[in-house]
Order: sequence, then structure tokens, then C-alpha cells
Amino acid sequence: MPQPRSGATDLARHWCLDPAVTFLNHGSFGACPRPVLAEQARLRRRLEAEPVVFLWREIEDRLDEATAALATFLRCRPADLVFLPNATTGVNTVLQRFPFRPGDEILALDHGYPACLNAAAYAATRADARLVTVRLPFPVSGPEEVRKAVAAGVTPHTRLALIDHVTSPTALVLPIAELVRDLAARGVDTLVDGAHAPGMFPLDLAAVGAAFYTGNLHKWLGAPKGAAFLHVREDRQDLVRPLVISHGATSRRTDRSRFRLEFDWTGTDDPTPFLAVPAALRFLDTLIDGGFPKLAARNRLLALAARDLLAERLGIEPPCPDEMIGTMAALPLPPARPEEAPRPPRFFDALQDRLFTAHRIEVPVMNFPAFPARLVRVSAQAYNRLDQIERLADALDAELRPGAAGSGRD
Repeated sequence: MPQPRSGATDLARHWCLDPAVTFLNHGSFGACPRPVLAEQARLRRRLEAEPVVFLWREIEDRLDEATAALATFLRCRPADLVFLPNATTGVNTVLQRFPFRPGDEILALDHGYPACLNAAAYAATRADARLVTVRLPFPVSGPEEVRKAVAAGVTPHTRLALIDHVTSPTALVLPIAELVRDLAARGVDTLVDGAHAPGMFPLDLAAVGAAFYTGNLHKWLGAPKGAAFLHVREDRQDLVRPLVISHGATSRRTDRSRFRLEFDWTGTDDPTPFLAVPAALRFLDTLIDGGFPKLAARNRLLALAARDLLAERLGIEPPCPDEMIGTMAALPLPPARPEEAPRPPRFFDALQDRLFTAHRIEVPVMNFPAFPARLVRVSAQAYNRLDQIERLADALDAELRPGAAGSGRD
């Protein structure tokens, strides 16, 4: 499939992104397409026209419709699926409700999302348990190296493993179904942080088989901000309750599971991000000929091309095999100088700041595993083109050459 190289592609018109910025950071917060925003606006107008009808008389049917559409896409039972505002909430929900005992161990990965690693550390401290952080290699030779590293971190005390489907800093697609099976064979449940997975590639949650799987819908699936899900296997639903206990806790209804009764209503909120999910699914499936599978394949090919181009310009080997790339790619950069260490209140790496302010390129530069080591991570969505990656490569050349402000190559 040829990669779009230049010009104002017809696909870009479906997003509200600033045309003056080369936006290569879909992976951080996504970008909601115009048709999906229009559907959310329509739903909000309906809500505000008669809030009692919408939030009392109609909400359950509307949620069921959205849940059914999402369950079809994720290949799972609607009864095992609930909406949440983001994947971090999903991770916290499981970690804070899971019945850990003193001496238990929670296994996590050093490539994990920092907010979720914080949640795991907090849950371990509260339960007088222990967080065991497995170091994954980067560069990595392949999925088997990941499986061996995770297996080496399991002990007789391991109760739950927090495993990323797609790692945030390094953008590696991990062999999640195999990891879930490996861990289950040793009596360990898995909580999958699938923040990036929905919409990045086809998902089959029933085949993955994890006890718990949470994912964002506002990233690669194109839903509004505030849309995510938690999937809990039927035999584990008695272990999990929402972080906010509300009316469902004392409901006497028998036509709906306690799991759905408690999670579907945790207080007055704006449900339109969830209810716009079917519109996002329709949009993705009609964006290009061939539907979602072709779109996902197109984006992955662009990510692979971006990785190869940047690796060549940086003079390095690609840090992982093709099979571990989805629609993002991360590459190591020369180390930062001591004076470039991020300091409060500045959140961004100095190089990321310069790429934005001097070159109008939005792309994350992250310290990994720790300063001064750092990575650049590029995303490929339908609105991106290969010439935008070339522009990033030129900007990195300018910023990293000897004598440049942040080269680290003196």
C-alpha cells in the first residue's frame, strides 16, 4: 500500500487540527474527527433539551446500544463491558478493588505508563504488598525476549500482573495473548493496560482472555475525550466495583448484573463521549475504501516507514522487529545535556519544546528509562503523511548536529 507523501490530503479535512502545526502526536490524546464531534454536539443538545428524559428515562437504552456496538468491535460480550472516562481510571479501578493480601506481589513493566505504575505502587502500599517492576530490553529482539523477561519476574507471591498491550514510551506491541496465557498457567491474573490498542489494530478480547482489560477510545478509535472501557471476564466480576459507589449498590433489580448496575451509573455526568462511540466506529469504517482493516494497515505502514526513515537519519538500527510495531514508533536519541533536564514547572523535554517552538512540530520526546536517555515517538494517523516525517528528520538534524543548542554531541 503506497504511503501518502505530501499535499493537503482529503483525509485531513475530517479533523480540526491546526494546519500550521505538523502534528505527529496522535498517541498522546488522540484527535476527535469532525463528524464524531458533531454527533456529540447533537447528543448534548438532546440532553439539555430534557435532562430528565435523557439521563433517567433513556440513558440505559442508549448505553446498551453504545456498549453493543463497542462489544462487536472488540469481539466480546456486552455484559462484560463498562464505560469509564479513561484507561488510567480502569487501571485504578482494578488495582484499588483487587483483594490483595499482605505479602502479595504486583508485577508491572518498566515500560509502563507512569500514572499506572503510580497506581500499582499505591495499591501495593495500601495492602502491605510489593510492586515488582520487570525491566524489558530496548532495543528488543522480539516477543520471546519479552515473554522471558516477564516470566523471570513471576514468583509464588505474584497475584496480579499489570501488562501493557502497547507500551507508552517505547511504542512496542507486546505479545499480549501469549503473556496472558503464560501468567495464567502460573496462577496469575492479568490486568491489561490497552490504552493505545483499540483502533490501532483489530482486537479480540475474548481471544486475549485477560481477567481485566482497559482501553481508551479517544485515541485511535476517534471518540471524544472521556471515552474508555473496562472489560472484566465474567468469572472475575465479583472482584471489581467502581471507584464511586452509587445507587447500583443497593438496587434490587434482577434483570441486570450487579457489575453493570454499579458501573453504568456512578452519579450525574456527561455520558455523550460514551454515546458517540458508535459514530466513531462508523466514521473509521467508512473513511477509506476497505474500512477499518485497511485504515489500520495504512497507518501501520506509515509508522514503519517513519521508523525506517528516522533510524536512517539518526544512524541507528530499528530498535524492534516489524511485528512489534503498531501505528506508533519510538527511537532512541542522543542523550540530553545536564542543563536540559526537565524542571518544574516545565513538563516537556527541552528538545520537544524546540521542535514545537522553532519548527512547529508536535512530537513527544521522553526520558526513558531515565534522564539523560531519551526517545522520540511518532504516531501515524489517517491525516499524517510521510513528508511530515521527513520534516521531523530535518528538524532533528538541525537540533542534534554538533554545536546546536541541545545536540549532546560535543
